[in-house]
Amino acid sequence: MSLLAALHDDTDRADAVTTPDGALSRHELLGQAAGVAAEIAGAPIVAVHATPTRATVTAITGALLAGVPVVPVPPDAGELERAHILRDSGATLLLSDDAGAAGSPGVPIMPLTGVRPGSVPPEPDAQRPALVLYTSGTTGLPKGVVISRSAIAADLDGLAEIWQWTAGDTLVHGLPLYHVHGLVLGLLGPLRHGSPLIHTGKPTPQAYAAAGGSLYFGVPTVWSRIAGAPDAARALSAARLLVSGSAPLPVPVFDTLLQLTGQAPVERYGMTETLITISTRATGDRRPGHVGLPLPGVGTRLVDESGAELPADGATIGHLQVNGPTLLKGYLRDGGLAPAGLVDGWFPTGDVATIGADGWHRIVGRASTDLIKTGGYRVGAGEVEDTLLLHPAVREAAVIGTPHADLGEQITAFVVADPVSPDELIQFVAQRLAAHKRPRVVHLVDQLPRNAMGKVQKKQLTAG
Repeated sequence: MSLLAALHDDTDRADAVTTPDGALSRHELLGQAAGVAAEIAGAPIVAVHATPTRATVTAITGALLAGVPVVPVPPDAGELERAHILRDSGATLLLSDDAGAAGSPGVPIMPLTGVRPGSVPPEPDAQRPALVLYTSGTTGLPKGVVISRSAIAADLDGLAEIWQWTAGDTLVHGLPLYHVHGLVLGLLGPLRHGSPLIHTGKPTPQAYAAAGGSLYFGVPTVWSRIAGAPDAARALSAARLLVSGSAPLPVPVFDTLLQLTGQAPVERYGMTETLITISTRATGDRRPGHVGLPLPGVGTRLVDESGAELPADGATIGHLQVNGPTLLKGYLRDGGLAPAGLVDGWFPTGDVATIGADGWHRIVGRASTDLIKTGGYRVGAGEVEDTLLLHPAVREAAVIGTPHADLGEQITAFVVADPVSPDELIQFVAQRLAAHKRPRVVHLVDQLPRNAMGKVQKKQLTAG
């Protein structure tokens, strides 16, 4: 089965992919992408200037048809980041119609305008690398994560099964085409399963409301803004699934979406190295603050700092490890492929979580920033953040552990809010959670630092 199976369907579709600059039919995209494939055949790896345009869709599709690994380059990447991605990946071409997209004089730009339609090449081997996705670089320079064609296929097929995702859906999103969420799920998913894609350019409440889709993807920031625009939220009531990922969805946003749309959002969990591994289902429970069950073929477990397995009792917090067919092939390093860093076949995610006796997962957060060890207790930052968000004055909240001479770490909150005192917020949490979970310090700030996917960058939070 071809990775982009639906693209080869004999039945054409005029609106297979719609971007802000126009629509492509299924056969138009296949022909144009085949032409790109012929132009780049034999290249070891190519970069794509990943804007939400028909040119980007054609370039990525063409490279995948040719079996040439794709490195998507964020269009808003700074000069140093762009140069690092191009140099580190070893990209021999940058595919783009934007002459200003160059980041390195050693990587020529191949314009896509004027490329003639071509014949579809044979399907590449399923184990070949498909994508090299660069991580956010929060612990140093971004790393190139190598994802195989088979991993993408396994992930998309698993999601299709549990979300009941078919060609009868219309997918709507406005997410970047250089991350797992927007690129793998949001572009390659429709090209595999046959659902038309409407990319809104920007994920605004108004654009989502006007699109008329059945399946919507968004990050928590998007859903928070939609929850704050009741008319736009109500316009999504006819949709089949509202999917949230890339960061935890605050419980108050979950509840507001349920109230306004009549359905609870679907939450899922994944990362660049593993793709999507855990999700709630189209049918059954959808619990606020939880991401559901592993995908078919995916295994999960919790371990402590020594690597000993922990119980799945819904209360014990441990380091989350996953295994299965969606894992990365490895990391690009020194022109070769470095090992994936598996532990007895398990990938250490760097996240901490709980797993219930019924298999339901709750992601506490990153072990480095969201597991706070205070006075002998282990406290998940997300629980405190969700409680702060219940206060009517609070619009955003981020909680971290900061050094404390007696407690080891103290719970410290950074809050964007209407006029309210720090003491009032501390007491508000103390009345709703155990005393040791209350913030010791609350900083009122104008905004929280976020990356392009809306994730709060907690390592940038400082008391100063």
